[in-house]
Amino acid sequence: MDRLAIISAESARLADVLSGVDPDSRCPTCPDWSAADLLWHLINVHLFWARIIELQIRDEKDLVMVEESKPSRPRSIGDMLVLRAQATDDLVGQLAQHDDADPCWSWWPSDQTVGFTRRMQTYEATMHRVDAELTASLPVSPMGDDVAAGAVDQAVDVMWGWMPDGASYRGDATVEFLATDTRQRWLVEVGRWTAPSDDEGAVVGGPRAVRASAAEPSATVEGRATDLALWTWTRGGSVRVSGEPSSVAALNSVVARGMP
Repeated sequence: MDRLAIISAESARLADVLSGVDPDSRCPTCPDWSAADLLWHLINVHLFWARIIELQIRDEKDLVMVEESKPSRPRSIGDMLVLRAQATDDLVGQLAQHDDADPCWSWWPSDQTVGFTRRMQTYEATMHRVDAELTASLPVSPMGDDVAAGAVDQAVDVMWGWMPDGASYRGDATVEFLATDTRQRWLVEVGRWTAPSDDEGAVVGGPRAVRASAAEPSATVEGRATDLALWTWTRGGSVRVSGEPSSVAALNSVVARGMP
């Protein structure tokens, strides 16, 4: 997979689509954002991670200088489009200078490498391109099978795995994802994390999922690899979910939590 080519192409497609829509159009998959907000978000993301890599940030306390170096949001879409191209070029240029194993801060504690950023930005650019097409009421362009499978991997192994420090986790069910076109298979354990709250005796919690190594699934999700990717990232996707009602409910809680 040529991740840098994907990041460049998907970001350019997003910009091309958004250049032709009303900046105030709402993004259906990110309802708090307008089309202009979506464009600015991608710019911010690319500027942020390019600077993280350039400055070789390895500690969260040093993020303040990254944030302080960001430009103000341009007033016009035309100026934002110019800045988007520059920001994407900066990110791709920084990624091109480093190996995946090079150390670099990330928000995912178990992977503090440039490789994490390279993978994450592949799928983020792809999914935000989907957001742009949906905002413009255009058909969703295809993604490669390798990108789709990687997006599902990222959902299962990273995006659904967060829980706060000090929390405990309980698995409730195992679900099988099956790509009907590529025959790829994922076993996913879904459950909940719980943790003490600030109020004495109170407990807070939320849905969580992790990769399952071996277990008999009690629910199944079937669809093309691209549809599984879109579905896991809450961007649509035509899938068929079946199985025990309690297992399906546990899975739905994880998916309903949404994606950034």
